[in-house]
Amino acid sequence: MKRLIKNGLEVLQFENPGFSGCTHGVFTRKGGVSIGQWTSLNQGGTVGDERSHTIENRKRAFEFFGRRVESIIDVWQVHGNNVVCADQPRALDEPHTKADAIITNNPELTIFMRFADCVPILLYDPVKKVIGGVHAGWKGTVNNIVKDAVLAMREYYQVNPTDIIAGIGPAIGPDHYVVGEDVYAKALLTFGEDVDQVVTISNGKIHFNLWRANEFLLEKQGIKAIESAQICTACNLEDWYSHRAENGATGRFGALIAIGEPHA
Repeated sequence: MKRLIKNGLEVLQFENPGFSGCTHGVFTRKGGVSIGQWTSLNQGGTVGDERSHTIENRKRAFEFFGRRVESIIDVWQVHGNNVVCADQPRALDEPHTKADAIITNNPELTIFMRFADCVPILLYDPVKKVIGGVHAGWKGTVNNIVKDAVLAMREYYQVNPTDIIAGIGPAIGPDHYVVGEDVYAKALLTFGEDVDQVVTISNGKIHFNLWRANEFLLEKQGIKAIESAQICTACNLEDWYSHRAENGATGRFGALIAIGEPHA
């Protein structure tokens, strides 16, 4: 991923040239107004930070790309499999829909999602001009939320999965992501004989590779152009919030995607 810096904010973008037809980025935690455990560009409104801070941080994130805050379409992320097909923005005073993926073909909308170890996945079909954002923690991964997002893109917008370009952003890496037998059992149901591609057992500990798991599931949907950041949030706390590394006392970094080039 390449790093862009402006007005104190730092944003990572995928380098696949296919993403050039859309505005996208994953924001680090730098350049905001939040303090303490939320320092500084916290986008999470349910983690204890002051609302005025998160509003200002969101404004700065949107201004980075010249997008209007009023163009936002975001959801209350709940580790489920609901996919929102959006044709209009969420009014800023409107309650959030519970979902973990958003798709749209409306260039006036800006998909915005929040993370702190879970996997940010951005999808773009440059042929049909359709975008998607996916939030995949271990639950979303083993329940194959990316499959549901791709199927929705096919159903609502007649997208051919082979046209989709996918980006897997910073998330907790396998070295830091030790899970229990219950998670392993669910991974085994999802990945079957391929489970060794995504799970390793070392010194009696089960390590789940969420990066590779979601890459594998995207490949199964026919997506060939996949770029993975391979950046561990828990290893790089100066850049990223990490729920696990910071024992839950942290914020959320944002990721956005919109159709078309940045407005500014």
